[in-house]
Amino acid sequence: MEELMTRHTETSCKKARLAIQDTLDVVGGKWKLVLISVLRNGKRKFNELSKEVGISPRILSKELQELEANGLVSRTVCDTKPVTVEYALTEYSETLSEVIIAMHKWGMAHRERVIGEMNTPN
Repeated sequence: MEELMTRHTETSCKKARLAIQDTLDVVGGKWKLVLISVLRNGKRKFNELSKEVGISPRILSKELQELEANGLVSRTVCDTKPVTVEYALTEYSETLSEVIIAMHKWGMAHRERVIGEMNTPN
């Protein structure tokens, strides 16, 4: 029980803020977690991702490059004519599962609360 009662110090708070900032640097923004959630259902070709997510090819390319640089997505050039590229999640991306599940639960509860409040008569 004592381990759970960690004292918050200026140093521990600073380390926590840095860890949160690191996480946001890797998966923050409008598209990264959406792309990861789509790729959880299996690999996709570049154009499939662009259409399914509703993202421009230029932005998609940038987001995928960043996800690949952080080891979350793998890129495979297929031996086809014309050349196609497939993207898939890496094993390392599984480390985000708890984060994604928690965000999904919170988002559903928040959506219910906000929609519920908007539908409540004054």
